[in-house]
Amino acid sequence: MVVVPRYGAGHRVLVTGGAGFVPSHLVDALLARGCAVVAVDNFVTGTKDNVAHLGERPDFTLVEADVADGLPDHHPALAQRFDAILHMASPASPTDFATLPIEILRVGSQATLHLLDRARADGARFILASTSEAYGDPKVHPQPESYWGNVNPVGVRSVYDESKRFAEAATMAYHRHHGVDVGIVRIFNTYGPRMRPDDGRAVPTFITQALRGQPITLHGTGTQTRSICYVDDLVRGILMLLDSTETGPINCGTEDEFSMRELAELIVRLTGSESVVTYLPRTADDPEMRRPDLTLARTRLGFAPRVGVEEGLRRTIEHFAQRIGKLSAQRVG
Repeated sequence: MVVVPRYGAGHRVLVTGGAGFVPSHLVDALLARGCAVVAVDNFVTGTKDNVAHLGERPDFTLVEADVADGLPDHHPALAQRFDAILHMASPASPTDFATLPIEILRVGSQATLHLLDRARADGARFILASTSEAYGDPKVHPQPESYWGNVNPVGVRSVYDESKRFAEAATMAYHRHHGVDVGIVRIFNTYGPRMRPDDGRAVPTFITQALRGQPITLHGTGTQTRSICYVDDLVRGILMLLDSTETGPINCGTEDEFSMRELAELIVRLTGSESVVTYLPRTADDPEMRRPDLTLARTRLGFAPRVGVEEGLRRTIEHFAQRIGKLSAQRVG
């Protein structure tokens, strides 16, 4: 299966949450194709630093707005028709679940409905960034798209889990009832440059602690497993879905699975740190294992990850080392 790129020069694309970790990389890739990109972000978790390198490019526009309130009609870049809308906005880390629960619910529900209405009006392809959290703490391993999940609807993670599950339902309702051209990608654990050092996810936490010589904090016994995907691979997968006519949901990630203890020890080795691993109580509803079944991504899109774990972690460590050094210099100054 080979998906032929169909969005490039002459196409206008809207990316919500465009100053966030994954969306900012997606913006770069779309611009490299020749698309004109409008990114909308309220900077609750995103930062202008992630798109600062784009400067004053005429093919890129950054709009500050909360898409849960709808797209502002006063901005000229938002008044023109879009060929594609990629709804990537949402706080997505465990710390956000506790501090931004209402914002997460609103961007998954209200924002999704507003953007689906816009996609319908524009005749645009609509891509929803969903999540492996839709599977909850899975009882099926690895997780195929046909698995309906094991989700606690009132747990501490439910604001994110259920907002994405609602967004998927809304997307499919607009597809079935209004004929909107849609695609749903279920994103598994992703890492890379531009992650927030303090966002609570394992990779940035372990790298930051290792670079600073601090203890590596593992929740629970460290035997819980994940498969982590480098951001460049994820972006390729999302663009393959965009270019295709697939509706999904389609998993995107990597099938390389290892324990959190193994990940911590690998990061200590790659950083040359002397940090030791310590243990904290297990967080509520933390999934015991998570790995995507990529059969659909391979057969429908031709997707396969390219960046190995060690290579991806080395790139990410280099980014964090530079960032931490810059932050330290600013504090001294």
